[in-house]
Amino acid sequence: MRRTKEEAEKTRGAILVAAEHLFLENGVAHTSLEQIARAAGVTRGAVYWHFQNKAHLFHEMLSQVRLPQEQMIDRLGGCNGQDPMLSLRDLCLEAIVNLARDEQRQRIFNILLHRCEFTEELREAEERHYAFVDQFIQLCEALFARAPCRDRLRPGITSLQASRAVHGLVIGLFSDWTRDPKLFDPLTDAEPMVDALFRGLVKDWD
Repeated sequence: MRRTKEEAEKTRGAILVAAEHLFLENGVAHTSLEQIARAAGVTRGAVYWHFQNKAHLFHEMLSQVRLPQEQMIDRLGGCNGQDPMLSLRDLCLEAIVNLARDEQRQRIFNILLHRCEFTEELREAEERHYAFVDQFIQLCEALFARAPCRDRLRPGITSLQASRAVHGLVIGLFSDWTRDPKLFDPLTDAEPMVDALFRGLVKDWD
């Protein structure tokens, strides 16, 4: 039984790896499950055994490099006694730095940001992706809206505006760096850029 389970996990992993490389090379819309099966060395039936359709496969690929919502809630909830705003800052910084250090993350976010057209076939994946984005923004907004964080925002900045600014910075840096890694060095430039944003949002950031 253990061997069967291990073999199934190995097959699933091989399919995800093949999908990664083909999506990056051809684009998501121009890659078929048949092509993925051939590249993974499995049958098309094996692909359908592990994944309902291409949208499900694409979603599972993205899930490999995303922080689960439960962990985000814990990190941003101040459960560890740390300043929640500092926790959010650290989360953003880690995301950018980890992108530079992890080649799989680079491939997957390159696919998401530059090699994916959300066609009708990928409608389910599109909905799940934007639901994840909305959850992150909502978590940030809730953090900025509760005391004492809301009183630390600079005058005229709402919790929604602050949360959108944080998301905009992170996704913008992800998009720019995966498009052209020569634009900046995440390992040296990410921290001052992230801190500059929080300094503009939070009165007592220094």
